[in-house]
Amino acid sequence: MKQISNIAAFIKYNREKQKLTQGQLAEMSGTGIHFIRDLEQGRSALRLDKVNQVLKMFGHRLAISSAKTDPYEIWYNYYDKPVKITKK
Repeated sequence: MKQISNIAAFIKYNREKQKLTQGQLAEMSGTGIHFIRDLEQGRSALRLDKVNQVLKMFGHRLAISSAKTDPYEIWYNYYDKPVKITKK
C-alpha cells in the first residue's frame, strides 16, 4: 500500500487511482478546477469546508483529533502543520 504523507498527495493519489482528471474531480465535488490544482499543489490557505467537500469524494474528512475546544488554541497548535486524515 502506498504511504500518503499529506493532503495534497492523498487527493492526487486517490484521484489518479479512480482515473479522474482534475476537472472531473472539481465538477463531482462541487468545487472549481483552480481549487483542485491549489489543493494538489499543497497551497496552505484553503477553505476547510471545500477541502472536506473533496475529501468526501473518497470517504474521508478533516477533523480535529483532540478534545480541545478553544478555537485560538486549536489554530495556534495546528496552523501550518500536518494533519491526520481518518476515515469515519
